[in-house]
Amino acid sequence: MSELNLELPDKLENALQDIYCVSGLGADERVFQKLKLEGYQPIHIRWVEPENGETINNYARRLTEQISSNSPILIGLSFGGIIAIEIAKQIDTKKVILISSTKNQKEVPFYFQIFRWLPIYRLIPAKIILWFGQLLAAWFFSLETLAERKLFRAILYDTNAKFVKWAIHQVVTWRNELIPKNLYHIHGESDRIFPYKFVREDFNVKKGGHFMIMNQAEYISNLIQKIVDI
Repeated sequence: MSELNLELPDKLENALQDIYCVSGLGADERVFQKLKLEGYQPIHIRWVEPENGETINNYARRLTEQISSNSPILIGLSFGGIIAIEIAKQIDTKKVILISSTKNQKEVPFYFQIFRWLPIYRLIPAKIILWFGQLLAAWFFSLETLAERKLFRAILYDTNAKFVKWAIHQVVTWRNELIPKNLYHIHGESDRIFPYKFVREDFNVKKGGHFMIMNQAEYISNLIQKIVDI
């Protein structure tokens, strides 16, 4: 009897594992373009238009329809980190990695929470909010180059206005208390959206701003690689 060949075909042996990426408020997969992860294939979760009065729990449930892997790895950037946590409440996950994000209401700055009781943002047209975002983006997001500013403007230009207002409301009213056990938090010490002093991170990034996934992509990639290889 001939010996059984246990060697895997090259295509199977070199198969990439899926890793699901959830972008930030108003952002899309372009913010992940500089990440380099060996052995992993990024699958980008697409934002869908929220239904009228939809809860963040129900919205996250609808996004799980885009996930085909069993026990997936999730990467959530900024608002995408909040959504990643909400997804992890509903399906089994292998790891949840937050970047420039927040895990619960205690890590949301108190001045954001003021809008929970004084929701004036709901009276402002979303297009005006996006216009102010473009004016203040360089400082708030620590954009360092002209290319980063152009990319950020392009992303805001393509942003769904209804989604922006819905997402802002979810951030300021989020009352999460359940943190997944398999969660890892990467945060920059110079983040101006979710200031470092409010956050209890697992990995800190010196001089890392809210847009560090782009302007410190190599370092962030190495941290993510370390986490997924654990």
